[in-house]
Amino acid sequence: MSNTIAIDPLRTLGRLERNVFGGFAEHLGRCIYGGLYDPNSPHADASGLRTDVLDALKRLNMPVMRYPGGNFVSGYRWRDGVGPKAERPARTELAWHDVEPNTFGTNEFVDFCRRLGTEPYLVVNAGDGDMREARDWLEYCNGTQDTALVKLRRAHGYEAPHGVRYWGIGNEVDGPWQIGYKTPEEYARTYTEFAKVMKWTDPSVKLVASGISAWDASAVERVKLLMEHAAAHIDYLAIHWYVGNDAQRGYRDDDFASYMALSERIEDMLVATEGVLRAMSRALRLGREVAIAVDEWNVWYRTGNEEKLEEVYNLEDALMTGIQLNALIRHARSVKMANLAQVVNVIAPILTRPDGLVLQSIFYPFELYSRFARGVALDVYWAGDTFSTPEHTGLRVLDVAATLDESAKELAVFVVNRSLEAREATLSLGTRASGAKAFVVNGPDIKATNTFEAPDRVGVRETGLEVDGDTLTYTFEPHSVTVLSVALEP
Repeated sequence: MSNTIAIDPLRTLGRLERNVFGGFAEHLGRCIYGGLYDPNSPHADASGLRTDVLDALKRLNMPVMRYPGGNFVSGYRWRDGVGPKAERPARTELAWHDVEPNTFGTNEFVDFCRRLGTEPYLVVNAGDGDMREARDWLEYCNGTQDTALVKLRRAHGYEAPHGVRYWGIGNEVDGPWQIGYKTPEEYARTYTEFAKVMKWTDPSVKLVASGISAWDASAVERVKLLMEHAAAHIDYLAIHWYVGNDAQRGYRDDDFASYMALSERIEDMLVATEGVLRAMSRALRLGREVAIAVDEWNVWYRTGNEEKLEEVYNLEDALMTGIQLNALIRHARSVKMANLAQVVNVIAPILTRPDGLVLQSIFYPFELYSRFARGVALDVYWAGDTFSTPEHTGLRVLDVAATLDESAKELAVFVVNRSLEAREATLSLGTRASGAKAFVVNGPDIKATNTFEAPDRVGVRETGLEVDGDTLTYTFEPHSVTVLSVALEP
């Protein structure tokens, strides 16, 4: 069967926000200590930040970075992490059963963000913390008047306010694993009161409500009650997901086709969240849409706390990264922020040791999408070869998304070939093109990984392509993620 991809530049889904390519750094395992911050590494600068990690992260061009958690934040005291490092207390940390030294905290994180060129996104403790602690943190960061908290920040060496724009109120409060788990009613009231005092402290901030992570029977009620109580104070509703090639986070253990079919589960989660939010916005006559923030997403299924979540990713995980990013692009109308969890060592695209780092397979699709996805998301039609699993029939082998940057006259087409065979496709571009390039993420087989001994088994190859007016014929390699960058005629 022939594969067809048809693009109409006038069929748009919504503007794609750059914040969809955000990241997440949590105090967990070696993400902060030994990852971003490692004074003993030969790659560390005077502040303790690893310059090799910074250089790698700059390639991902993440516009926003979530911090400090994650489950960690539900027991975190922000005051422990500011001021002279010698005076900062070490604390028992219950989320991941560790000891937190607090030598890296708010100001170090903001400095890191400035170095990286990303906006900080802070999550406040709505687990065992209270609203006064939350609004105090906000005033410490953003305050301008001569208050005790502003003077404290200045005493710590930061005369100018940090201007932190994004603030999350709690993390995964719907999960019984969370310190301070809350019922739908409890969190709706908690969010309302936290949001009031935070907006009163700084009306310019954007607030993120903790929506759905457990995906249990309470999901609809949680969103409904949040909207009823606090719709006026919700800028983003956060949802989380993790997927994997096993029966717990996927459909079955080590089954490539079933793993690739998780696109349908991701689609279901996004459509369901959009539906509840739109229904409540209409019922409340809100007059605007509440955006979705998928502020934790990734592949995670091999490791637990014992391994400190140091997942080693293979090529099929890179394909799943492309599938997830395609879904975020196709839902650009509603998804306005997303944060890859996490950025270094902990379920991350980068693995370090003191003398160096390796870029994992999932690094490359994220880098390409972040580089080429611009402007508006397009409503692409595609048809052709299909595959089936016990749960799904007639799934298209190619998973496709596209964006159009009208000002730069650039079309980007993102294609995941979910097959072990090459697939030829004819692309109708809907407008004349002057040239194109293909960027292909691939490796020798779907289980290929990058290691310190063999760091380049999975990588990217670039080739130039010929375009016949408004038509392009291309053969997508087996088990690959491909970005077609098309230059349009003026």
